[in-house]
Amino acid sequence: MTTDSVMEIGRRAIETMLLVSGPMLALSLVIGLVVSALQAMTQIHEATLSFVPKLIAIFVATLLFFPWMMGSLVNFMTTLLLSIPEYAH
Repeated sequence: MTTDSVMEIGRRAIETMLLVSGPMLALSLVIGLVVSALQAMTQIHEATLSFVPKLIAIFVATLLFFPWMMGSLVNFMTTLLLSIPEYAH
């Protein structure tokens, strides 16, 4: 196993991680911006008002995107495990 192959596996792992976590992070960002704008307009600065909608949104996004996320992770792991003989020599 060469340094280049280790770097390639690491790069693919980071890409997969970013791809899988992207929808939840983007949704959390949008919900946070909307709630922050509403808090600024109404001048209600309650910490739970920002936390609870993001928590609910992430939970719903996890339920919606779970099949796709698992498919991406299983595909990555399958590819990685099937390429072990290639890296062994």
